[in-house]
Amino acid sequence: MTAKKLIVLLLHAFVGWLLCAATMGIGMALTTLEIALVIHAVAAPIFFAGVSIVYYSKFNYTGSLATATIFVGFVMVVDFFVVGLLINRSLAMFASLLGTWIPFILLFTSTLLVGLQNNKQRKASVAA
Repeated sequence: MTAKKLIVLLLHAFVGWLLCAATMGIGMALTTLEIALVIHAVAAPIFFAGVSIVYYSKFNYTGSLATATIFVGFVMVVDFFVVGLLINRSLAMFASLLGTWIPFILLFTSTLLVGLQNNKQRKASVAA
């Protein structure tokens, strides 16, 4: 994969992460932490499905599993260094199923499913 393709892929992951970060920031400003976490857990797979649709329709440089892995890996790394170490100055968020692990699993799954559906549609259009 070229550097340009990797940058495109990581920029898409970054957009998904930004949408999640904004959801948490706004949610924590307007409601309780618990409600913000629930909203984030629901919104994360929706955001990443949308980002994935854009990525797969315009670029599609990587397969479904690779894209889902890179997206969730990017989010994990940024959450660890930026949110955990820099902002919160604590890694306690990683002890929370609702705060990290459920959204990680859901964003991975939504990205993977969008990619698989995209591949299915591409194969059907080629066969037609």
